[in-house]
Amino acid sequence: MEVTDKLVTMVLALVAFAAVIGLILLVVHLLERRGARHVAWWFVGPTVLLIAVGLVYPALRTLWRSFYDAAGTSFIGLGNYTDIFTSGEQLVVLRNTVLWVLVTPFVATVVGLIYAILVDGARGEAAAKALIFLPMAISFVGASIIWRFMYEYRFYDPSVENNPNQIGLINQVIVWLGGSPQNFLLNSPWNNLFLIVVMIWIQAGFAMTILSAAIKAIPTEITEAARLDGVSSFEMFRFVTVPSIRPTLIVVLTTIAIGCLKVFDIVRTMTAGRFGTSVVANEFYTQSFSAGNQGLGAALAVLLFVLVVPIIAYNVRQLRKADHR
Repeated sequence: MEVTDKLVTMVLALVAFAAVIGLILLVVHLLERRGARHVAWWFVGPTVLLIAVGLVYPALRTLWRSFYDAAGTSFIGLGNYTDIFTSGEQLVVLRNTVLWVLVTPFVATVVGLIYAILVDGARGEAAAKALIFLPMAISFVGASIIWRFMYEYRFYDPSVENNPNQIGLINQVIVWLGGSPQNFLLNSPWNNLFLIVVMIWIQAGFAMTILSAAIKAIPTEITEAARLDGVSSFEMFRFVTVPSIRPTLIVVLTTIAIGCLKVFDIVRTMTAGRFGTSVVANEFYTQSFSAGNQGLGAALAVLLFVLVVPIIAYNVRQLRKADHR
């Protein structure tokens, strides 16, 4: 019965959407026949209205709420922001977020770049690229569940002969090699690095795809001239490939960095932010919906917005520079 109700609701929503679009088109058609000006506003107007209602108003309300206490009744000014930068628990959250942003983009980009260069023009290039791109087709939650099983730990006592088999692949390999299994997601701060591995596994395929396209776009005249000059493979990479794809490298780095600032699914699925692994996005969710601290949650959301916007602006500027070249 619930499925039927949902299907009916979905159909009604689609019909309502089609009716609104049809009404707008009819009004525009009638206005055009009468020679009305600024007809385009009939198309732009609803979009602007939806953006104002769905984005601008919630953003302003979140900013306003960030100046209030947990219950949202008493004005405390910058108290929540002070708490973010002075509380030991929140400082750990900021440290983890910085770690994600510093490590993930560079490692994922380097892995993608090396892979793109190695498979460029090789036999079976398409299959090799598809292999590393496959994680991009998996949702963050799905990837997190896969890696939770990879890291899975069972109690192990070296003095006992019949220990239970490890479910986690990594720990089972460690046991086969004569070592002791480890609880990878428990010990801070190393557990943050094991979570970052999941993001690198996903984003390396994205980096490889974009950078491979940029490498193939390098004019053949440049590469042939470099080969005639007798440059080595490393010199070709350093003085020809990297300078030629520099704008693309910046775009890839900044795009992955934005994803790391907003990372939520991986942390929430694998550790729920426990054991010192919480990041800003996860802490915002925890404070707002679990701890009931609406003020601090709103302040974290504002902080996340402030951190993301400059990177997006820089990214757009680099894209415009690349288009003008």
